Amino acid sequence: MSAPATAPAAAGHHEPSKFHFYIQVAMILSVVTGIEVVLVYLPLSKWIVVTSLLVLSAGKFMAVIFYFMHLRWDKVFCTILFFIGLVLAGGTMWALLHLFATEAGKPLTAAALEMARLAVA
Repeated sequence: MSAPATAPAAAGHHEPSKFHFYIQVAMILSVVTGIEVVLVYLPLSKWIVVTSLLVLSAGKFMAVIFYFMHLRWDKVFCTILFFIGLVLAGGTMWALLHLFATEAGKPLTAAALEMARLAVA
């Protein structure tokens, strides 16, 4: 019984390693993060900075979920499930932000504290 024969690789050609691909994606993400940090300190209009940060962050998010979480090579159903959870989490965060942005979420003034103290006594 001999070992199974393998087809010889073409001379000088080999398939690129996935390791190198992931390193390239990580380096791109690092550069984008550096751009985001520098962008915060530039004397630009606030809406330009916020819009740019949102776009860059969304791009990084998509790169991470599609490459590092392997959603690019996964079944479409799993990707849809992931995005359903993402929408639910985003809706929850939106609701919490609006809930704590109301008057009840603001600190009490000195007059309100005195009225509360008198009500307890």
